[in-house]
Amino acid sequence: MTITDSPKPIDLQTGWPNPALLPAPILRHSATTVLSNPSIATPALLYGPDEGYEPLRTHIAAWLSDFYQPREPISSKRICITGGASQNLACVLQTFTDPVYTRNVWMVAPTYHLAARIMDDAGFAGRLRGIPEDDEGVNIALLESGLRGAEDNALRAGNTEPKLKPPRPWRKIYKHVIYAVPTFANPSGKIMSLRRREALVRLARQYDALIVTDDVYDFLLWSAKPEGPEGNFGDRACIPRIVDVDRYLDGGPQDGWGHALSNGSFSKLIGPGARTGWAEASEKVAYGLSQTGSSRSGGAPSHLCAAVIDQMFPTVIQNHIRDVLQPKYAEHYHTLLSAINEHLVPLGVTVPEPAATAGGYFMWIGLPAPLVAADVVRLAQSEENLRVSPGDVFQVPGDPHVTEFSDHLRLCLAWEEPRHLTEGMRRLARVLNRMTRTQV
Repeated sequence: MTITDSPKPIDLQTGWPNPALLPAPILRHSATTVLSNPSIATPALLYGPDEGYEPLRTHIAAWLSDFYQPREPISSKRICITGGASQNLACVLQTFTDPVYTRNVWMVAPTYHLAARIMDDAGFAGRLRGIPEDDEGVNIALLESGLRGAEDNALRAGNTEPKLKPPRPWRKIYKHVIYAVPTFANPSGKIMSLRRREALVRLARQYDALIVTDDVYDFLLWSAKPEGPEGNFGDRACIPRIVDVDRYLDGGPQDGWGHALSNGSFSKLIGPGARTGWAEASEKVAYGLSQTGSSRSGGAPSHLCAAVIDQMFPTVIQNHIRDVLQPKYAEHYHTLLSAINEHLVPLGVTVPEPAATAGGYFMWIGLPAPLVAADVVRLAQSEENLRVSPGDVFQVPGDPHVTEFSDHLRLCLAWEEPRHLTEGMRRLARVLNRMTRTQV
């Protein structure tokens, strides 16, 4: 096939929002409102409070209370505005871990691969450990075994106090970090069960771990059935967050700090270029996060953008999610799933059984033996101009007991239009057919 004969590229690798769904007109109106009103523009253009733009914190607290329906309403004191989920993960590690005293970072595997670099930068290179998922989410038994072994090693080495981080009134240094994307996980798309979430919180309390969850896909949910239920299906979360579980389980946190932090972001709801998000945790952790050196030096992250986003509350953001994002991405999801079932499943490809609720950006499919994901990806790119992600990208790097995913592919359903999703599966089927014939 020559360059001129090459089909139009189809990208199912890039985990970005579909450009047609970016709310530029809404943001233009919001920005005009902020910048044309000196009483809003002046404070928005200054440094701002460490915890972030207070009107947005208040609106987020009410919005999350309505969506997640926790047992108690969420206070704005539990909210800290961030520069997005990735930037905030770095701040969490800076403030609440010590690269010697904190034993390991435990990552649910397969994992969001780009988080590993953030862990490395915080001093945890070589100490990332993958804990595989089963049908309900993270394997609690394996995680507990790993935590117990790490504690035994730390005690034998005399690692009983933080070595590099001196005491500060606004922070606690945790012995472990547990990282997960518990709802519509990247890449597996799984939803961790409530039973596993509760077991995870109990384990975190027992071993003094901070659970950091990227809850960035929670609002992107829809019925797993193509026809879908009538009514406002996506107005409520499908399951309590781990940070909510930590508030109520067994009487609540054992101390004022708690053991869970929810990382939220507007990247999947408004656009990643906004570089704005929020963290929710106990009041002590939320305040401590605001005291991270970069915020103390430079003021609240994304302060002007936070003021612009605040103009979308209380109703515009909800309307955009309900009327635009949920139905459009549901269409993408069902189109892709239908194409997988038509073109790939007959070739031996497997796709997880969906729960009643589907959502997020990704599908995780299994390849028939003896096909290897890296070979499939290479041939799909060279022969069909199709980009997909090989499963081994989502292994936890540096883990001596690494769980391999070389028989899986991750497909992003968000970026391409539905018709390209269907064509992409036709192309992938051609690649798999050619590879299977060659190996016979």
